[in-house]
Amino acid sequence: MNEALRQAMAKAGVTGQQLAEKCDVDVKTVNRWVSNPTRIPHARHRWMVCKALGVEEADLWPSAVRVTLKTGPDREIVQVFPYRSAAPASLWRTLVSNARRELTFAGYTNYFLWLEHANFGNILKRKAANGCRVRFLIGDPKSETTRERESEENVPLTLSTRIAVTTGELQKLRGLGNLEARFETGHVNLSVFRFDNDMIVTPILARRVGHDSPMLHIRREQNDGMFDRFNDHVEELWSRGVSIWEDGHHGTT
Repeated sequence: MNEALRQAMAKAGVTGQQLAEKCDVDVKTVNRWVSNPTRIPHARHRWMVCKALGVEEADLWPSAVRVTLKTGPDREIVQVFPYRSAAPASLWRTLVSNARRELTFAGYTNYFLWLEHANFGNILKRKAANGCRVRFLIGDPKSETTRERESEENVPLTLSTRIAVTTGELQKLRGLGNLEARFETGHVNLSVFRFDNDMIVTPILARRVGHDSPMLHIRREQNDGMFDRFNDHVEELWSRGVSIWEDGHHGTT
């Protein structure tokens, strides 16, 4: 939810219907502005909202202001969170829901996706059935890299256990068209999640698990920018990966 917009409307005593009339849009449009934190109204509508509520655009849609002001590569940065757990669940739901062509989950375990998002397997089924390419790049639970990282994290819920949860869930989707899953270890310290032209990047800090690490929301705005470079990184690792269902790995699921 765009909490800043909701509070500004409440403070100004302006209802969704009233704001819709002032902006010459349908009330459903206003409701989407409020409920979806990643939805940015057109510039004309942003100006009308700010005029109606007596607030600054930067207070309601800071990412829109940053994109307008930036001219360099950093304009691809939409939002930054000090912890992945600080990002609203609605952001992930929106990015997954809006993706039409590409969903790539290159987290080392991807465990949290099944934990935090209800019916995630069914969502993936629908996405794949509608032609969206769905890929999982997972850490190899049998590798020395995984054992070393487990020792560093030193938490009861080990990496290999979290990986096993993901591979177990993916086993239920085995044979689904447009869905692939591979093991690799080159992303142990960097998780990348792609949703068409949006991307979540989490650099994993020493002795920290994924939810306790910083998170960047990036949107593709140029060739060879941050988005493309992180994407190239994932594609290189993907090319080295081994299917989780190949002989020798099947037992891990």
